Amino acid sequence: MTNTFLNDNSGKSATVKREILRLCIAHNNYSIADFSRALGISVPTITKFVSELIEDNFLKDEGKVGTSGGRRPSVYGLNPDAGYFVGVDVARHHFHIAISDFKGEIISYIQDIEFVLEANENSFRTICRMVMDQVIKSGIPWIKVLGVGVSLSGRVNPEKGYSLTYFVGDDLPLKSIFQKEFNVPVTIENDSRAMAYGEYMSLGKKADPDMIFINVSWGLGMGIIMDGRLYYGKSGYSGELGHFPVLDNDIICRCGKVGCLETGASGSALHRMIIEKLKKGQASSMSAPYNRKGDVELDEILRAVEEGDVLAIDAIGQIGDTLGRGISGVLNVFNPGLVVIGGRLIVGKDYLLLPIKTAVNRLSLPRVSQDTTIVLSQLGRRAASVGDCLLSRSRVLGLM
Repeated sequence: MTNTFLNDNSGKSATVKREILRLCIAHNNYSIADFSRALGISVPTITKFVSELIEDNFLKDEGKVGTSGGRRPSVYGLNPDAGYFVGVDVARHHFHIAISDFKGEIISYIQDIEFVLEANENSFRTICRMVMDQVIKSGIPWIKVLGVGVSLSGRVNPEKGYSLTYFVGDDLPLKSIFQKEFNVPVTIENDSRAMAYGEYMSLGKKADPDMIFINVSWGLGMGIIMDGRLYYGKSGYSGELGHFPVLDNDIICRCGKVGCLETGASGSALHRMIIEKLKKGQASSMSAPYNRKGDVELDEILRAVEEGDVLAIDAIGQIGDTLGRGISGVLNVFNPGLVVIGGRLIVGKDYLLLPIKTAVNRLSLPRVSQDTTIVLSQLGRRAASVGDCLLSRSRVLGLM
């Protein structure tokens, strides 16, 4: 990355420039007078900093805006061509890539790049090379990339750069591997937190500063936004909603414990429920593939839900009811203004959402639930990679 104020974490001028960029992210564009009032800095000083940011291509003059009277001031906004950020959402058998410009607009999204992930250094280095190839093929020179964000499932500590799910070694954080290969600043993040941030930032002025994101995929995760910022907890592993011990079902979770919420409210739980019903001979469009191979994939179950299969719809409704119980507890603890449901199971739409809302209305404190809106994700499968882009931008700009 070119030597600019982005490489300076201590200087006062660098701090002011970051604040100017933060205001442009929050408000799209600002006038010199707006910057001056917001930051409590004189107009001549702000004018100097804005001029330097324009000279370095981070800001651009977006012209005059109308006022109720007097001269029309110029407003300034982020220059979309100042650089690009790459978001990489890594799963076990594939990964997705999103590319954003400097304003945070997603200009490219590449879905389902096949790759079998292994917990070793070579596997991650191979992903890095594949990502760089895809970015260059999309028309973005790698030299224009300012940062990369990578998300993975499971427990991820962004500060130390480790993933406990994909642990390579005590002396080799994943972040170090990515940073060496990409040669730009790298952020690694848990996928549910990346989804939460992507959804929060994409909502813009509609976002609630206290928001919970529930990731219902093969497992069950949660991202927490408190006062407009991601919440990590003491060890950086907040959001393990799936391992909240609330169910009396004697089912062993993949974490080794019994009765975790994930065992009754996740894609893996949905898969187990469907297999049990098919074994008993219950009628379904999935009976033929099950009889042929003795199993059905989660994608086949979700497709059956979309196609109106009664067995699949009933099962995802049970998932929604159980998840609603867990969310009721979350509401009582955090009192968020917004809960967003995302992940692979949201293809069930109202078949999933209505049982969630019914359980929440039945079980949470009325004064809490009535102040909380529960909706499905707007970003869908793009949520994590979009969040990775925007997290990378925020960290490169020193805004987090």
